[in-house]
Amino acid sequence: MAKKAVASFKADKASAKSYTKCIKLVKSEKTGAYAFKEEVVHNNEVKDFFAEK
Repeated sequence: MAKKAVASFKADKASAKSYTKCIKLVKSEKTGAYAFKEEVVHNNEVKDFFAEK
């Protein structure tokens, strides 16, 4: 049974390569402190993630 589960996970690995974890430094307007904004986005949307404020 374990071999069937491992084989099914390999199929999902191919589609996982089309996503990227993006980390952006964001300054809080209330306190002025910096915080990290992390998000997993599709490779086509990476530029949009960094363009938004």
